[in-house]
Amino acid sequence: MVFGLVLILGLGLAGFAVYMAKTYIQSYQAQLEEERKNRAPSIDVVDVYVAKKKLEYGQRLLKKHVQKTAFPKDSLPDGVFITEEDLFPEGDANPRTVLRAIEPKEAVLSVKVTEPGEVAGITSQLKRGMRAFAIRVDVSSGVSGFLRPGDRVDVYWTGQVAFNDANRRGGRGDVTKLIETGIRLIAVDQVANDDQTEAMIARTVTVSVRPHQVAALAQAQSTGRLSLSLVGAEDDSVAEAIEVDQRSLLGIAAVEAPQKAPKKKVCTIKTRRGGEVISTPIPCTN
Repeated sequence: MVFGLVLILGLGLAGFAVYMAKTYIQSYQAQLEEERKNRAPSIDVVDVYVAKKKLEYGQRLLKKHVQKTAFPKDSLPDGVFITEEDLFPEGDANPRTVLRAIEPKEAVLSVKVTEPGEVAGITSQLKRGMRAFAIRVDVSSGVSGFLRPGDRVDVYWTGQVAFNDANRRGGRGDVTKLIETGIRLIAVDQVANDDQTEAMIARTVTVSVRPHQVAALAQAQSTGRLSLSLVGAEDDSVAEAIEVDQRSLLGIAAVEAPQKAPKKKVCTIKTRRGGEVISTPIPCTN
């Protein structure tokens, strides 16, 4: 009887152990399957150089200022640096210079740093074929000091021109005309940092233009007054040709000069009768 009881108890315990093991395995498999369903798809990453701390305009970029961090390959911005040879081709002996502020953990981009050995000056912001030209401004012509490097502006010229219409032939009058559109500012006074956000009353602004535009702006500045109009950051429209004088501003229509009636052509034939000359009208012919 004791042997039978022990056998029955052993079989019961064995069955219970099998049941518990089966339940545990099924629960584990269910959890594993659920995890597989919720697992995010694999993402390809690339190690790029990012800033360890905030880097300011004009600061020299050294190896100790950057580190490598994994970035999603499909979301890489243009101009990142992947290898040390790309970012520091000459090591710390000839480092790059920061052109725009770079925040901590932000990727170092080619548009935010100069070429190796260059300083953060005007020349580093001039693209191939472009020239720097300074325009005199004041509070009103310089948009109340809200201009900053990197903005785009339209340039208006105001001066006197000679009129050639019938009413004002030989006269002169003031005219305002749009002469350049969407040109980029690269400096305001002696500040070339485009991270500048505070309003600043400037005496000159420096623009990046082509050589023929330099000649046009120089001629316009010497013969009249230049005014700047700030273009919106996301405005991609092109301004049309604009010219305004006092008459068009006040809505005064041009008055045509009265036309003189053509004189009637009279043809005659002269006949001498003794000492008298007599004129006789005749039809005119070619």
